Formats: sequence, C-alpha cells, structure tokens
Amino acid sequence: MTSRLTTPLDSCAARTRHWHLAPPGSDSGVGGPAAAPTGAVTGPGAHRSRLRALASSAHFVTHLGDVLFDAASSGGEVLRFELYGGPGPVAVIFEPSYIKSVVTADEAIAPSATHESPLRPIVGGESVLTSLGRRHRQQRALLMPRFHGRSVASYQQSIDDATETALRSWPVGRPVPLAIIAQQITLDVIMAGIFGLPEPSAMTPAETAMRIELLRLLRFSTTPIATATQLMNARREDPVGLLKLFLRRIDRRILAVIDERRTAGDAGARDDILALLLEARTEDGAPLSDSEIRDELITLLLAGHETTANTVAWTFERLTRFPQVYGRAREAVRSGDDDYLEALLNESMRSRPVVPAIARHLLEPWDFGDDRVPDGVTALISILLLHHRDDLYPQPFDFRPERFVGVRPGPHELMPFGGGNRRCLGAALAMAELRTVVGELLRRVDLQTTDAPGEAPRHRNVTMIPKAGGRVTARSIQR
Repeated sequence: MTSRLTTPLDSCAARTRHWHLAPPGSDSGVGGPAAAPTGAVTGPGAHRSRLRALASSAHFVTHLGDVLFDAASSGGEVLRFELYGGPGPVAVIFEPSYIKSVVTADEAIAPSATHESPLRPIVGGESVLTSLGRRHRQQRALLMPRFHGRSVASYQQSIDDATETALRSWPVGRPVPLAIIAQQITLDVIMAGIFGLPEPSAMTPAETAMRIELLRLLRFSTTPIATATQLMNARREDPVGLLKLFLRRIDRRILAVIDERRTAGDAGARDDILALLLEARTEDGAPLSDSEIRDELITLLLAGHETTANTVAWTFERLTRFPQVYGRAREAVRSGDDDYLEALLNESMRSRPVVPAIARHLLEPWDFGDDRVPDGVTALISILLLHHRDDLYPQPFDFRPERFVGVRPGPHELMPFGGGNRRCLGAALAMAELRTVVGELLRRVDLQTTDAPGEAPRHRNVTMIPKAGGRVTARSIQR
C-alpha cells in the first residue's frame, strides 16, 4: 500500500514548524493512534527547475527535523522523499519494529550507508566508520576492547583532570557556549586515549605540532566557511578545495607521530590506541599501512570528541530552560543519586540526539507493515522522530528525566548511539565522560536559568548541535 501526499518537497519550507519550539505538554503527532496511511512526499518533478530542486534538497538537509516532524505529523510510519543531488529515493522510518528489521538485518541486504557519509572525505575510506562487511567486523573486533571494561576505567583520571582544568578556566558572570568548554574536556580525554599524549610540557615536538593542527581543524569546523566546504565535498570520496589543504597539513603531522612511534619501537609497552594499531596485523601477517592507521585515528578523534561535547551542551541547554528539573538534578548529584543522573543523561539524549539519523541501503524490497519499499532505496532511520513518538514518550517535548528512572528502554526505542553492528564503538567511554562531566557541573557550577526559547538545532555533517553552542552563564563556580 502506498498513498501519496500531494505536497512536494520544495513547499515544505513554507509550512514546516520549528519542532524545537514546541511547548511543553504538547504532543508531537508522531506515532499516535490516529496515524493516517503511509505518505510519500515527492521530490523533483519534470515541472521544477534544477536549481529549485537543489534548494529543496538543501532545505531537507539543513532543516531535517522541521521537515520530518511536519511530514510525520501528517500521518504514517514510512515517509518518502526524492533528494536531488543526494542518495535518490529515501524512505524515512521511525517505528521500533521497522527499525529493528533494518539494523539487525544481514549486511548483504541492508549495508550501512556510512561509506557515503559527509565525513567520508575527512576520515577516508579505510576507517571503521566507512568500511563495510568483513573488514568492518575485523576493525571493530580490534578496537572494541579499548572502549570497554578496564580500558574505560583507565581513562577516568584523564576525564577527572580535564574536567578540573576546564572548571578552573570557566569565567563567571559571562555567557559562554558550553560546547566549547566541553570540547576542551573531551578532546583532552580522547587524545590521551588515542595517542597516549602526556601533559603538553612532556610532549615531543611531533606530538605538539600534531595537537596544534588538530585543534586548528576542530576550530575551523565550527565556522560558516566550513559549512560551504562541507557542501563542496558532499558525496566525494576524496577531499577538494580548502578541506584538502587542511587535511594535508594534519596528515603530515599525524604521519610524523606514527613514524616517530615506529622508530621508537615501544608500541608493545604502551596502552594507547595508536600503539594497538601499530602492533596490529592483517590476516596475512602484514602491519597496517600508514593510511589505514591515519584513517582510524581521525575517525576516533572526531567521533569521540564532538558528539560527547555537544551532548553536554544540549543537557544544560535543556536544564537551564526547566528550572525545576535543574534543581532536582543538582540535589540528586549532591546526594549521590546515580540513578537520577543516568535518567537525566538518557532524557537529554532522547530529546536532543546529537546523531539524529542513521542510514542503510536496501538491496532488496522491504516490507514495513503494509508498505513495500522497493530495492535501491535508502532507509533513513530517524532517531529524532523515534525519540519523540507520542506512544513511547508521552508529552515528548517535556524534559522529564523521571520517565527513565527505574526504566531500561528497549534498544530500538532509545538509540542515541545507533544500533545493530554499527552501534557506536565508544558508547561506554562517552557515558563515562558524561557521568563525570555533567555530574561535576551540576555539583560545582550554579547556572543562571532562562525563559528564552530553546536553541535552534544546527545540522553539521552527521550531527545535530545547539546553534549557539549551549550558551549558559555561571553565577558561581566551586573551584
């Protein structure tokens, strides 16, 4: 069954609401009992100019949440779009059983679409993010032990030290983007885990130069020109333009550190991820190439840095707009109520998932209830819509950590780290950082609450971040 909505994609801009401004207590209209038949929002037609079609598809990408909430509230559990200059036909799904059928399917029939990610020109084609099939499984098996159990526990001192440093430098009485403060923390933690970098004063010249270039790239990624650079590199395998120049400098610095470590020959005595990659061997017994190691390092750096930092920023962007919840959270942390802190983090990731969607290519026809999607379609799994279903999370625009107290959500009902065999490798490390950083900020920083509208989400690469960086003002800080 496929019924069609008559509204073309290019008119969505004129009527989409801003979902992030929905008032508390309201329903989303997503996943409610009165859902209409499945809808299909059509893409470019013969009567539309190429420029208009491109503008429509760009609006879809840059206002993804607004477009999807508008379409989903019109009814249906499968939304269809045709994106000009993009992946072509797209089926958006956000019903748990439909999601499960895709993310748990054999990669032979539903492979990940991450090899077409906007991050592909940056992280390369040999990383755990962009690889597929057997190679991806081998990479996960190699890296997984460094992100679980005792390895995560070994990062705790780095997390504590980085948090303490950030708190000492936080200005009082002046609005600051919390994402910037959180990035200082998460960057130090992930660089310690990946490269085993010591205190700056103890770094080698090669390590210092690499850190400077990486910081430069991360600062550049937040500028408007970076957005234009991203569009220029969309759907390319290799970088061009300004991005190519930036990456060339970074690659030179990373390769210098790799060469320095190879020459030192002490990888076996170290426990950082670079040492692990230097010691790794392929099935043929050959060491990994420098380009393979570089791709893994860049992937882990970016994935382990930005997502966690922006989760911290979103958490306090929400808390400062819900004063009663903020007060309750501070009391919980001071009394050692770890269950409430865990529920708070789940609610933050539910209401503002930093990765709002993941994708799979459907290589066979797929049945979603009564709707059959033909092969060749990209299934876009909307984590954002899933997390705002009225039937799963009543009054989804409320910020209520209590909904997760004593509740363990299903793996296809709460998906801040994705799902299936592509679930985020660093989920355990991210949660350890979030518990420490959010807990310390609640315990030691008194933030000014506000009745200002919620910050608009900004879509950058594959992430959804607060447009103003989660701007907050500290009234006092316990140093």
